[in-house]
Amino acid sequence: MKSWKWMQALVLSLIVVMLVTACGKSSESTESGGSAEGSAVTITLLNSKGEIQSQLEEAAKAFKEDNPNITMEIIPVPAGQSPFEKASALYASGNPATITMLDTGDVEKFKDRILDLSGEKWMADAVDRSTALTTFDGKNYAFPLAIEGYGFIYNKTVVDQAVGGTFDPATINTTGALEELFKKIEASGKAPLIVSPMDWSLGAHYLPLAYAGQSADTAAVAQFVTDLKAGKVDLAGNIVFNGLLDTFDLMAKYNIDKASPLSGTYERGPEVLGKGEVGIWFQGNWAWPQISSFDTASGQYGFLPVPVSNNADDFGNTQISSAVSKRLVLDKEKNTAEQQAAAKKFLEWMVYSDKGQDFLVNKANIIPAFKNITLEAKDPLAKSISDYIAKGKTQDSMSTLPADHWAKVGASMQKYLAGAADRTVLTKEIQEYWKSVK
Repeated sequence: MKSWKWMQALVLSLIVVMLVTACGKSSESTESGGSAEGSAVTITLLNSKGEIQSQLEEAAKAFKEDNPNITMEIIPVPAGQSPFEKASALYASGNPATITMLDTGDVEKFKDRILDLSGEKWMADAVDRSTALTTFDGKNYAFPLAIEGYGFIYNKTVVDQAVGGTFDPATINTTGALEELFKKIEASGKAPLIVSPMDWSLGAHYLPLAYAGQSADTAAVAQFVTDLKAGKVDLAGNIVFNGLLDTFDLMAKYNIDKASPLSGTYERGPEVLGKGEVGIWFQGNWAWPQISSFDTASGQYGFLPVPVSNNADDFGNTQISSAVSKRLVLDKEKNTAEQQAAAKKFLEWMVYSDKGQDFLVNKANIIPAFKNITLEAKDPLAKSISDYIAKGKTQDSMSTLPADHWAKVGASMQKYLAGAADRTVLTKEIQEYWKSVK
């Protein structure tokens, strides 16, 4: 009988030891974000930069090489759908992504559902003002993924030929100078430019230059938008707004697709620019991967500002629009502590590992928002934007516009481009949109 009781005690002791050991490993796994042996974790990233979908998928593989027990799946936002809409739909279904790529203006809408990232290591290396627009009540809720800029992209081979020598981009600092360049390109036998008619390009990038161009003082720009909402702005009499539309009229006049201005697609732009069929395309540095696949100019491209007047000293005529355009946020409602830790590890991996930095700068052609990343961009468009930034020749992009701005106002811009609405109608529709914003 004593022998049997001794055996029972031994078995119970072994069970206790096994349970304690298992609990210890489980705790270790949770704290390490799923990197402990046998504690596999899967996270998801909702990608709203469609042009880097394949690069993100490759980054996920490279990240897994360094973190074998973390699998990251990349979910694309469908074409034509805003990241706000897709993220909202995923939350409504109870299945939000672990990491969501949002436009800057959308971060605040999700702040009660996402993690406070103020204590993360990379906060100390973020460039100045890069987290200001995603900080609420002293807490930063987003990772600044990319600084992007946009304006007129020029093919140097085409414009050099048109001007009969080496083109100096600094000479294009007025609306008149821009038209002269268009005329010279046309006289050389090439189309001056292509206007891509997507609502996001017209509504989220082009028209907002009229808001940002009101002043070099960002507080004054914010007040202008507030006054727009309150119906206190008369756009019909606004000098910057009308100057920007004068430039847009020139673009429509010299557009390679002017016979059918709404027939163009995003994919057509990089093809005709890269092949040298047109000299200029209004777009951003995110387009380099597509341009490079058609490049006949040996990588010689750069940016021109979008002039709004014939006074070279006016703000906007020599500045490029740039800002942190995309943010990564981490869900705290449905994803587990292990998934959250794994997601944080991915953010650090991008900022501090050689593979992560290579992904940002060389693979995705992103201008990083971190001072510690010193890799020089090989991408000529990123180089051009970086040069404008270094010279202090930038205008803050409108990063906090309402989520439906680009779709609704972009549709009005499309009508104007197609000749289905005149300037009076366009102006009225834009003002009515702003009055409807809650």
